[in-house]
Amino acid sequence: MKQPKIAIATEFLEQHGGAQKVLEAISEIYPEAPIYTAKFNKKALSPFLAQRKIIYPKGKWVNLLAKHFFVFAMAPIFENYDFREYDIVISDGTTWTKGIITKPNQLHITYIHTPPRFFYGYSKEGNKWDKGIWKIPFSYMLNILRLWDFVAAQRPDYIISNSKEVQKRVQRFYRKDSTVIYPPVDINVETKKAEVKFKEYYLTLGRLSKYKNFDKVIEAFNKTNLNLVVLGTGFEEEHLKTIAKDNIQFVGKLADDQKHYLLENCLGVINAVEDEDFGIVPIEAHAHGKPVLAHKSGGHKETIKDGVNGMFFENLTEKEILEFDKEIKEKKYNAEKIKATTPKYAKERFQKEIKEFIEHKWKEFEKYNA
Repeated sequence: MKQPKIAIATEFLEQHGGAQKVLEAISEIYPEAPIYTAKFNKKALSPFLAQRKIIYPKGKWVNLLAKHFFVFAMAPIFENYDFREYDIVISDGTTWTKGIITKPNQLHITYIHTPPRFFYGYSKEGNKWDKGIWKIPFSYMLNILRLWDFVAAQRPDYIISNSKEVQKRVQRFYRKDSTVIYPPVDINVETKKAEVKFKEYYLTLGRLSKYKNFDKVIEAFNKTNLNLVVLGTGFEEEHLKTIAKDNIQFVGKLADDQKHYLLENCLGVINAVEDEDFGIVPIEAHAHGKPVLAHKSGGHKETIKDGVNGMFFENLTEKEILEFDKEIKEKKYNAEKIKATTPKYAKERFQKEIKEFIEHKWKEFEKYNA
């Protein structure tokens, strides 16, 4: 079997999050593969990715289009990349990378974190297009984009979903089968002390966006005497600070080792996102032996076992917070049992599964095209 020439495509290289961890893990398997992307910020990359060959559109026009016409600018960028010199293209993302165009003699495997939430009625990052005078024209454009998204999803030879929840969405919206390979999560981590005023505290963390429901968490904690630490930054940060009482502390953005220090020393974690695609935050908490109070929906139902490593709610109120606190204070959760639920999300497991999947599909592909 000849050694295939491989390229990797990812939507954005702008922030160090779950998607970038997937990209980094795949890039470690194929260190010679160049990375194609639409937007690039070298300062936001991990040291490993910063050393890779990265191909991206150059010119101010790209940033202008991405800023003002984001949903309309990304598809042409990826459709116009030339991948003809490669045998295998591995893409990852939510929307645009699955739409890259390959030839019949090339194998395209895409890793989907979720079909785009804003196309299909899920809570989303922003809503500037579906308000006021933009609402009606945007609804027409959204229908066009959904049609493009369906067509684009038919282009890859194989789809990998990052959870069973996303696998269901892929089948529902694209009428396509997919294989579930859970993304890599940091489950063996070093910690570095972070400055926290509270001795006993709960933790909520992530990008401070409206759809992640941090306001509901804060409003519930406002009605208790329990301490809450909010880790992260985002568009909602200033608003959230204005509604928070004195028992709530904001620590901004921290390095990973400091984040894991806060996870290691908290009482538990609150994750209020509805219809989570997979949900890395609960797994990170479990790796430290901490239970998670989470919305009963989406990927949470795959990773959280009620009474073992967490507790569910449907409407977050003071009552659910106090009940969670009571269970923790009564030592209903065992840290070692919680940690035992995490090995299947390890980076090494992810790399083994995805490498075996790609190599198996390439072997079949070569045999078919011999």
